[in-house]
Formats: sequence, C-alpha cells, structure tokens
Amino acid sequence: MHEIKDTARALVRIGYDGRVHKTFRGHQARERFENEVRVLRHLEARGCDFVPRLLTVEPENLKIITTNCGSRVDQLGAEHMKALFAELAPFGVRHDDAEMRNVTYRTTDGRFCLIDFEFATILDDPALTPLR
Repeated sequence: MHEIKDTARALVRIGYDGRVHKTFRGHQARERFENEVRVLRHLEARGCDFVPRLLTVEPENLKIITTNCGSRVDQLGAEHMKALFAELAPFGVRHDDAEMRNVTYRTTDGRFCLIDFEFATILDDPALTPLR
C-alpha cells in the first residue's frame, strides 16, 4: 500500500487495487469515524457522484475503505473551489472543512471531487441515514 497521510488524526493509504483505506485515530476518533460513515451513506443514498463510495466499514478498527476519487489538486481558483463545495448543498450536506486538501480530480471523467467528510454536517433529517 502507498501511504498518503499519516497524522495524529488519521492514517490514509491507497491499496494496489486503488481503494482508499482510512483509519481514524486521536481525539474523538470514534465520533469522526461515525460521522464520515453517516455522511458518505447519506450522499450515496441521494446519488451524489463526486464523493467516495463506502466499500467496507470496520467499526472495531475505526477504519473505512472507499473508492478512489482521483488525485489531489494543487491549484484551484477560490471561486471554483467555493462553487465545488456548494454543490453538496442540494444533497443536504455542508463539508465544514472546505480546504484544497479535500479536493481531488478524477481523470476518467474530468470531474473535481470532494473527500474527507469527518467534520461534515448533514443539513436535513439525520434520521434518514442511520449508522448501522
């Protein structure tokens, strides 16, 4: 596996099959893990196609495995970035960490995507997306 991020909050690796393995750790790891799972399930249920898809959830290890949404973006205009994060609103989500590090580019369709939803907020009824 290729290590992408190793911080006090998370370890992120990309497997040889392209899947993203994220293990939560540090302060409020369980809460951040549960929130990211909840938000990604919410977005998938609403058909949002520019975020990762959950493939595996391991609550006992605070680990998720997701699809890969492309490569990190180094440059993006402020207005374009603001518009990209605003695209989540019709899906009932606010990212709450709208930084360049959470933007990727998917070359297969030329789409900018968003990642890292551990601090995101579901704007509509959270009871619609229970954590199983």
